[in-house]
Amino acid sequence: MSSRLVLALAGAIVSKVPSCPHPVCTALFCPGPIPAPASQSGHFWSCQEGPTERLLCPAAELWTWLRNSLRPNPSFLHFLLTHGRWFWEFVNATFIRDMLMRLVLIARSNLIPSPPTYNLAHDYISWESFSNMSYYTRVLPSVPQDCPTPMGTKGKKQLPDAQLLGQRFLLRRKFIPDPQGTNLMFAFFAQHFTHQFFKTSGKMGPGFTKALGHGVDLGHIYGDNLDRQYQLRLFKDGKLKYQVLKGEMYPPSVEEAPVLMHYPRSVPARSQMAVGQEVFGLLPGLMLYATIWLREHNRVCDLLKSEHPTWGDEQLFQTARLILIGETIKIVIEEYVQQLSGYFLQLKFDPELLFNAQFQYRNRIAMEFNQLYHWHPLMPSSFQVGPQEYTYEQFLFNTSMLVDYGVETLVDAFSRQSAGRIGGGRNMDPHILHVAVEVIKESRELRLQPFNEYRKRFGMKPYTSFQELTGEKEMAAELQELYGDIDALEFYPGLLLEKCHPNSIFGESMIEIGAPFSLKGLLGNPICSPEYWKPSTFGGETGFNIVKTATLKKLVCLNTKTCPYVSFHTPDPHQDERSGVERPPTEL
Repeated sequence: MSSRLVLALAGAIVSKVPSCPHPVCTALFCPGPIPAPASQSGHFWSCQEGPTERLLCPAAELWTWLRNSLRPNPSFLHFLLTHGRWFWEFVNATFIRDMLMRLVLIARSNLIPSPPTYNLAHDYISWESFSNMSYYTRVLPSVPQDCPTPMGTKGKKQLPDAQLLGQRFLLRRKFIPDPQGTNLMFAFFAQHFTHQFFKTSGKMGPGFTKALGHGVDLGHIYGDNLDRQYQLRLFKDGKLKYQVLKGEMYPPSVEEAPVLMHYPRSVPARSQMAVGQEVFGLLPGLMLYATIWLREHNRVCDLLKSEHPTWGDEQLFQTARLILIGETIKIVIEEYVQQLSGYFLQLKFDPELLFNAQFQYRNRIAMEFNQLYHWHPLMPSSFQVGPQEYTYEQFLFNTSMLVDYGVETLVDAFSRQSAGRIGGGRNMDPHILHVAVEVIKESRELRLQPFNEYRKRFGMKPYTSFQELTGEKEMAAELQELYGDIDALEFYPGLLLEKCHPNSIFGESMIEIGAPFSLKGLLGNPICSPEYWKPSTFGGETGFNIVKTATLKKLVCLNTKTCPYVSFHTPDPHQDERSGVERPPTEL
C-alpha cells in the first residue's frame, strides 16, 4: 500500500471524527497537534458522548498488536512464578536469577513515565509538572470537567455515595486472614515505610505533598525538613536523641525534642515520643519501628565512629543515614515485596543489574500510587499481645504499651498475628472504614480516570463486566446497579473489589499497577546509581556490607537483648519455630 493511499485513508477517517468541546476528546492514535494520551500503548481518553472513531497508524497499530499478542497474560505469569518450587530453586541458584531480575526491573520501571508528565493542575506536558515538587505527579490526565458523566462517557450522571460503597462493599463482615500468611509485623512495616513519601498536604489539598523527597529518604525517621531534623539530632557522634527507659533506648520525649507530634490533648508532653513522622504516636506498631530504626541509626554511628575516629558529627550522621536508606531498600525488595508477591523466584537487591541499562535515578510519587497503597484491610479486628487482647479503643494512642512490653515482646506478638486479606472486598474493620471512604472522595476531587483505563495503561485487558471483576454474582449485580457500566468503575474500589489470585493477598491489578511504582521508586534512589553505589559512599567496606547483608531479623536482633521470632510471615505450625529464632552474627 502506497504512502499516498495510507494518507488518503487516514484523512477520510479523521474527517469522520465527531466534534467535542474538550481537546482531549479529539486526541488521535497518531502523533498530532493535540497530544492527550491516556496511555503509552495506543489508548486515548475521549469524553465524546457516543461512539468515537480514532485514526489508527498502520505501522504503530501492527506493532501494538504484535506486542500484545506475544506478551504473556499477567495471570499466567503469576501462576508460573507461584508454582513449581523445585524449578525456581534451580533458577535461584544460577545466573538466570540475575537475568530475570534485570528483565523484571526494566520492564516494570519502563511503565512509569520519567520525567513526570501530569499533575492536578496540568493535564498536558508543562514545566510546572516537571519542576514543582509540591505536586504529586499523575500517570493519566484527569477526566475533563465537561464530559457527559463523572467518569467520561460511561456510567451514570452521578457517582454512588462513597459512604454507601464503603458500607456495602468494603466493611468487614468477618475477618478474612491473608492466605499467604502475611502478619502484623508486615502491616506495621508497610504503614511506617510508606509514611515517608505519602504525606498529602492538608492545607493545599489531595494533589499536593509535603514529602518533597518523593522516595526513600527516611524523612519518617529524620524529619521532612531541616528544622525538625535538628530538633531530633543529638549533635554528638552523628547520633539521634534518645531516652533510656527500663534500661532500653527509646525515642526522646517531646519535652527533650520539641517537635510537633499528633497526640490527644490529654497526653502530657513527657509521655509523647518525638520521631520524624508526626503521626506515629497513633499506633504502638508504628512507634515500635521508629524505636528499632532509632537504635539502628545510633548503632551504625558507633560502628562508623570506631572505623573513622577523626570524623565529625555531620559526616557520621549523613553516612549513617545513607546506610539506613540502603538497609531499608534491601529489606523492602528481598523480604517485604517478596512476601507480597508470593513468588518462588527469589527477588534480589543489586543495583549493578541496571548499570548497563538506560535508567533514570530519580522518582516522583504519583497520586495513583498514593491511592493504591491504602491497604487498610490488613488491620485485624483486635490486637493480640501474649494472652492479652486489645480493642481499637485500647490500642490507638496507647503510649505505655511499647515500654511496658518492650520491643522484643511486641515484635514477637506482631510476627505471630495474621494480617487481613487486602483484595476481594468486605474485609475492612469499621474503625478504619472512614479512611477508605475519604480515599474515594479524594479520587473524585482528583478526577481519576476509570479503573479499566488504568488496566489498559499498565498492559492489562479491561474487564467487560462486574462479574468478571469480582468473580461472583452478588456484588457484581449491586455494582452494576450503582455504576451502570464496568467502564465507569472508580480506581480505588476496582483495586479492592477485584477477585484475588488463588491463595493470594490481592488481585492482578494491584500487582501489575503497584509493582512498577514500587520498583521504580526503590531502584530510582540515588544510592542505587553508579556514582553512589560504592564503598566510599557508606564509609568503607564496613558500611557497605551493612547494606548488602541487611535483613529484617538483623535489624531487630542486633538492637535487642534477646532475639524474638521476627518475620513478615506468620510461623509455620509444622516446624519447630524455636529452631529458627537464633541471634544473627554481630560481624558485618
